[in-house]
Amino acid sequence: MKIYVVGIGPGNSDFMTPMARAAIEESDVIVGYTLYVDLVKDLTAGKEVKSTAMKQEVDRCRMALESALEGKTVAFVCSGDAGVYGMAGVMAEVAEEHPEVEIVTVPGITAACSGAAVLGAPLIHDFAVISLSDLLTPWEKIEKRLKLAAEADFVVCLYNPKSKKRHDYIDKAADLMSAFKAWDTPCGYVKNIGREGETAVVCTLADLKENDDIDMFTTVFVGNSQTKVINGKLVTPRGYKGV
Repeated sequence: MKIYVVGIGPGNSDFMTPMARAAIEESDVIVGYTLYVDLVKDLTAGKEVKSTAMKQEVDRCRMALESALEGKTVAFVCSGDAGVYGMAGVMAEVAEEHPEVEIVTVPGITAACSGAAVLGAPLIHDFAVISLSDLLTPWEKIEKRLKLAAEADFVVCLYNPKSKKRHDYIDKAADLMSAFKAWDTPCGYVKNIGREGETAVVCTLADLKENDDIDMFTTVFVGNSQTKVINGKLVTPRGYKGV
């Protein structure tokens, strides 16, 4: 009895690891959010497929567990890395009373890495990844993390920067970080990473405010005090002497 919790990367098959592909091919059942299951449909022929809409994460975990308890090998697919804002932790919690079921986390390429590659090299030194979604985390805690990361001069990668209900959260985040980062701090964002319509913009912290181009499919990068733009690319120096 085995459940692979598989990170499929940003969605383009070019970004899927051989390990992720092998786990899906080995499995009898594929479980996931409808969009993510569709992204791997070329690997699901002849397999049982179970999917749900958004905001039904625990239900999907239970579906995966039920199939595993029937003796089937399951691939529970999610975007990016299964262990970075992914489903590996929830799956482990749901299956806590069933140690006989082996849970295997299959890593993928998270948006921080794939988005950084599009922009250049913004994550070369210490960085923090913070989600602006307050569905599961109180906004007060998010505010504290934003302030402390900015004060510590981390490069900050922001997931879930804006949605219809959270249209001004990226504005709030920029204001909070401006207490420790200059408004002309080099920043950037990437939309639809690894998918059709991928776009990348290098900008400043000020440009992130009231920016209608940023949406829920965007990953935002806020530089540190050393980050600069080199030939149109966002670069954070590592600090090698003489460079």
